Amino acid sequence: MPTTILPKSTGPHRIHTVLMGRQFKLEEANDLLVKQKGAVRYRDAYQINLAQGEAWVFNYGVVVCWNIEETARKILCRELSTLMTEHLDGYETEQFHYHITQNNEHSQSDNTPIKSTNTLTIHNDFLSLPNNNPLCRLALSHAFAQSAKLSFFEDTAQQVIQQNSYISKKLAATGKIPLSRNKLAKLRGVLFDTSSDISLHFNLLDTPEFFWDYPELESDYQQLAKYLDLTPRIEILNHKLATIHALLDMLASEQHHKHSSFLEWIIIVLIMIDIVIYFFPK
Repeated sequence: MPTTILPKSTGPHRIHTVLMGRQFKLEEANDLLVKQKGAVRYRDAYQINLAQGEAWVFNYGVVVCWNIEETARKILCRELSTLMTEHLDGYETEQFHYHITQNNEHSQSDNTPIKSTNTLTIHNDFLSLPNNNPLCRLALSHAFAQSAKLSFFEDTAQQVIQQNSYISKKLAATGKIPLSRNKLAKLRGVLFDTSSDISLHFNLLDTPEFFWDYPELESDYQQLAKYLDLTPRIEILNHKLATIHALLDMLASEQHHKHSSFLEWIIIVLIMIDIVIYFFPK
């Protein structure tokens, strides 16, 4: 099983998180990563070893690079871009620094299970890793990947809010709905798609299944997830989406009422015409 032994004592190194797109085409990704690049799969993540550093590729379109220089990182992302659905052009998010603590020179550097030493420290976006085990980095990469995906949803929601902030103002000023039924339905669909992605598709609300196999590493993941404010950010995002949903539901209800009233008037007019034709035939 391939491993990567990252440098311990040559100073701090960088962690780059890149959101490539919505998700990978699983069959094609498995063929390229496992068969051609010799990657090792851990449930929804793949480990790719490079000449310097390693990359963790997640099914939901995120790549977490440990100690990989910019040129090599761009080459890898260019190769992976062919496997994406709804490709994004290098949506790069968190950049952290890390080193492996000096007092763990003899820590395991293979992928065998280990006991958490509870000495991971995080301060000012700098991580001090307790050992050189790749699975420890995978545990942390799960949190980084979830944070990157969440950042994309946060930006998407913020764009929707900004683009449609005029709706409530226009409604308050004129009492009229400045949206057609078709545009309103599309906007509700975008919000529902984002909400379902967060809640159902990309495991942003759940602890990754990886920790079913390696529960001893979950504490490190939880520590980083807390540092990245994953849970509060998800709650705030869901609250924003719920607020927009409530507004759009109210607008949809109002439009439905107006449409129903319009149909009722059409029926009344048709009945009146029928009466006129009946009583005043030619």
